[in-house]
Amino acid sequence: MMIVGIDPGSRYCGYGLIQLEHRKVIAAGCDVFDVSREPTLGDRLRLLYNSIMDILGEYHPDCAAVESMFFQKHIKSVFTLGHARGVILLALAQKGIPVTEYSPREVKKAVVGTGAASKTQVRYMIHQLYDLNPKNKRDDAYDALAIATTHYNRIKWDKEL
Repeated sequence: MMIVGIDPGSRYCGYGLIQLEHRKVIAAGCDVFDVSREPTLGDRLRLLYNSIMDILGEYHPDCAAVESMFFQKHIKSVFTLGHARGVILLALAQKGIPVTEYSPREVKKAVVGTGAASKTQVRYMIHQLYDLNPKNKRDDAYDALAIATTHYNRIKWDKEL
């Protein structure tokens, strides 16, 4: 079974993959789609969509976990993030991949043990779990792998993998 976790963003979108075999993680990795160089939001969304479709086509995940929307003071940022999430959810729907959404607090609690954890604490715990190399990726990549880990923790008790 393969789980893809996605940390949506309109400039940097993190993704993490966990491969499972008999309730055990046998492979894990993460990276970021950097669409920040594109001149317009439309161009960034097109590149984001194409990048997501490439990963889905290459790894064929069985399910996806995506970070849900959260309150922000800057309304423009919320709308821009909503556009990116829409593109991501569209790509997943077109591939027929079931999606579960988790709030940032749920992810932090599942990975670190407290919903008020910092990004540094999430990064530390992901390294403790998976010992990733190289260790200099953006936080968005580690957040995405934390989202996939949250989903793995939820489903491993629900059914036999």
